[in-house]
This record gives sequence, C-alpha cells and structure tokens, in this order.
Amino acid sequence: MPQSDEARIPQDAIALKLFLDIRQTLSTQDRERGKADNYLDHQSAEGLLSSPIPPMQFPHFEKSRLTATPESREQDIGSLHVSKRHRKLLKTSPPINHTNNVSSSSSFSSSPISSSSHSGSFSPESWKKLSDILETRRQLMKEMCAKYKSSISRTITRHHVKHLFVEDKYKLLYCQVPKAGCSNWKRTLMVLAGQAPNTQSIKHDTVHYGHHLKKLDSFDRQGIMHRLETYTKVIFVREPLERMVSAYRDKFENPNNYYHSLFGKPIISKYRVNPSWAALKTGSGVTFKEFVQYLLDVHRPVGMDIHWEQVNQLCNPCLIDYDFIGKFENMEEESNFLLRWTGAPPNLTLPSFKDRNPNDKRTSMQITQKYFSQVSTLERQRVYDFYYMDYLMFNYSKPFKDLY
Repeated sequence: MPQSDEARIPQDAIALKLFLDIRQTLSTQDRERGKADNYLDHQSAEGLLSSPIPPMQFPHFEKSRLTATPESREQDIGSLHVSKRHRKLLKTSPPINHTNNVSSSSSFSSSPISSSSHSGSFSPESWKKLSDILETRRQLMKEMCAKYKSSISRTITRHHVKHLFVEDKYKLLYCQVPKAGCSNWKRTLMVLAGQAPNTQSIKHDTVHYGHHLKKLDSFDRQGIMHRLETYTKVIFVREPLERMVSAYRDKFENPNNYYHSLFGKPIISKYRVNPSWAALKTGSGVTFKEFVQYLLDVHRPVGMDIHWEQVNQLCNPCLIDYDFIGKFENMEEESNFLLRWTGAPPNLTLPSFKDRNPNDKRTSMQITQKYFSQVSTLERQRVYDFYYMDYLMFNYSKPFKDLY
C-alpha cells in the first residue's frame, strides 16, 4: 500500500508544522475573542461587573494520595506532567481576561448540610472520600489557573456568565456543558424550582426551548455578583474527545435540519472534493474527518458551537471558582451527592434516560477511538491539543498512547 504524502514528511517537519499550526490557530482564536471582549468592554456600566472581591490567592497545590473514582478516568495527581511543547501551547492559548475568582467558600466536608443525616444512601466513609476527591479537583483547578491563566484584569462581563443557569430556592448556579448530562441537570433544576413534579415528565424541547430556567446574565449587576458570591456553583465535565465525538454523532449522524443547514452545508462545501448537488443543498452526511478539518481550520467557514467548544471557554473556571466540579463518567453518584448536600428532597435524583436518539449507544471511549481511527495521526494530535487545557484543568489522562 503506497505511503501517503503526510507519512513521507520527516518527523521533525511534522512537529514543526504542528507547532506552527497550533500557534496560528490559537492566535486567531485570541484575536477573535479579543474583538468580542473589546466590544463588551465598550458596553454600558451595567454590562461590566467589577467585583468588590479581591483576586483569589491560589494556594500551592499539594500532591494528593487520594484514589480517584474508578469511572472518572482521572490520572494520578502526582503523575501530572506538562511537556515543554505543551507549556508553549498553554502560554500562547487564548487568555481569560481576569483573575478575579468569585467564591462562596463552601466546603462539602465542613458544611452543616453535609452531616450524615443529610447524606442519604452515602456512608460516612464514602461521603468523606467523595468530598476529598471534589476538593482535590478544585485545588488542581486553582493551580492550573494560577500557572497558565493569571491576568491583571478585575472585570466580569455578562459574556462570562451567559451559560450559567440559576436556581434561587436551593441557591445553585449550574454552568451548562452540552454532552455532559446537561439536559438531565436542567430537568433537575426545573423540579427544584417547582416547575415540574418530576424529571420524567419534562420533554427535551421543554428543557432547551421552554425558557423555564433563569440565566445569570438576565440579572442586573448586583444580582449577578450576589449570586456568584453566595450560591453553590456547579459544573459537570466529560472526557474532551469523547464529548466531541458525542456532539458529532448527535448533530451530524442523525436528522437535524438546524445543524445540517447551518454547519453541514459550509463544511461540505469547503472540505469535500466534488460534493454532490444533494449534499450541498441539504448539508447532510458530514463525515467525521470533515468535521475534524472544520474544527482545526484557522479560517472556519462557520463559527464554533457550544456543543464542541472547550469547557474552559464555556464556563470560565479561572474566573468563577466552582464549588463543585463533577465528572460525567461518575454522574449518578456525584450528582446525588450534590443534591443531598444542597438539601434537595430525598426522593429527587438525577434522571439517567437518554431522550435524544435513544436507539444510539452512548458514546464511550471505545466508540471514540473508532472514530479517531478515521483521521491521521497528525489530526488526532491537533484535536488533543485543541482541548489540551480541558485535559489539564479537569485532570483527564491521554486517550491515545501515541499522543505527546
């Protein structure tokens, strides 16, 4: 079988090309986000939220001996290593223009709510173990932000909180991360707010298009800052490449007029050789390789989307000090831990049903690896680099052995 042109390129040349591509991609993202921030910075004072809270003092992160939950695919904290090449990548990545971390200073292990009487099915030992794991995640996040995302700015804009949903009764702020249990968490928030008797009765369109949940950016400056300072701030994350494959399968392999029209048409037009008239008209049938080409393109024919945007860009964890960083891979246990800690009704648990394309298998790492076998080694490395900050911040191990 003849070698591809890419395979004939010397390894040093590939590495150089990779670095230059990454640098160009990230500098372009930086400029684009800079334009957006400049636009926001010129808005009225109501749009700029200057926090009275001083910047968080990041403690030195102690290497933990804790064992992660088996399902979470977290790597041993002590084995964390950032290569010289990735250190350069992190230094040239899009900056988060702030250091003002907002915290409610809650502690799952010390709060009176977290006593055994509120822990439901959790034994004192399992409660303590999970509390320690969650605190370890928070401390790691602080360490990564201190190293790679420090800045002199002291402002928060509405743009930074636009993905946070508000539940006032139980004082929760939830940052939505699509493809990481987002729909079921929104259902749970609606039940907590008294808008539905149970999660099973809430349909998908009601969750996402019913406008039943309040968003943090809908409040005035005082309302936003009060909630950031006093509410429990929650985020659930997922293995980045697995989340990206899940988004591709959901939006491009199933009927979806919106995504096929808005994203499919320009993707097929730019990356497919001799596309058919039908493909150009409908935008259906985008291949995974074409989707990867779009994702890595410095000059994308259509912008990014919340379903595959990096989590650190969606939820701004270096600005907002999340009290609870949950993992999709251990969703049931960690969600119910959070619900018990907040004092939610004891019969309320996070639903586990899959209401979008229910006949499709959930995207697993095995399925993810199968999809990535369709692209080149260089493309796979570049996608990993695209999500590298998420891997670092949320402590996920490399999904492929040949990544560097």
